[in-house]
Amino acid sequence: MLEVILDTETTGLSFNSDRIIEIACVELKNQIPTKNVFHVFVNPEMDISDGAYQTHGITREFLRDKPTFKDVAKDFLAFVKNSQLVIHNADFDLAFLNKELQNIDLPTIPKDRVVDTLFLARQKFPGSQASLDALCKRFKIDTSVREKHSALIDCNLLTEVYIELLDKKEPWLDLQETAETINEKNAPRKINQNRKKIIVYPSEEEIKLHREFLKNHVPKSFMLK
Repeated sequence: MLEVILDTETTGLSFNSDRIIEIACVELKNQIPTKNVFHVFVNPEMDISDGAYQTHGITREFLRDKPTFKDVAKDFLAFVKNSQLVIHNADFDLAFLNKELQNIDLPTIPKDRVVDTLFLARQKFPGSQASLDALCKRFKIDTSVREKHSALIDCNLLTEVYIELLDKKEPWLDLQETAETINEKNAPRKINQNRKKIIVYPSEEEIKLHREFLKNHVPKSFMLK
């Protein structure tokens, strides 16, 4: 099963007035990263709020020569295709993505395609903190690279968190059996009635070498009598 871990960074908190400035996606197959990654910085063509800057440290100057969302939208949609999306606090990212897609008349992403790890965490640990940082701490996941929020770093951390939330300490291996294999296993065993009894006798040289070995290493062996 293909899934895509997804995260964004934005100019602020309101999807109606703010814009996306970073998108990161990490593809998983049966909860194992495939090394297929989509990562872009996006020029929002607007200022970044101070609160957002304090969170991710991305400046408008850095983004001035980056593509706009319209420039990257089709590549983004081609990467995620129809895969299930795994997002932490999905309502936030989905609202921004769908607003951006609506602005350029592209299909939006339905909510039923999304697994929200925030919801999973609150179900699994009711009453406990469920931020990405809190979950990394709970699962002893190293966050030393996360000095500031980064969509790509957060995707990699969320991959580990997601596996833990599913209780898959070891990600699934792709060991799906075909119907043919299963049928072969369940089929009654056939006994070959024409089998001949085969006896292989050692050569004189092999017998000699064996006796020498016994004399040197097992001198009290009954086979030397």
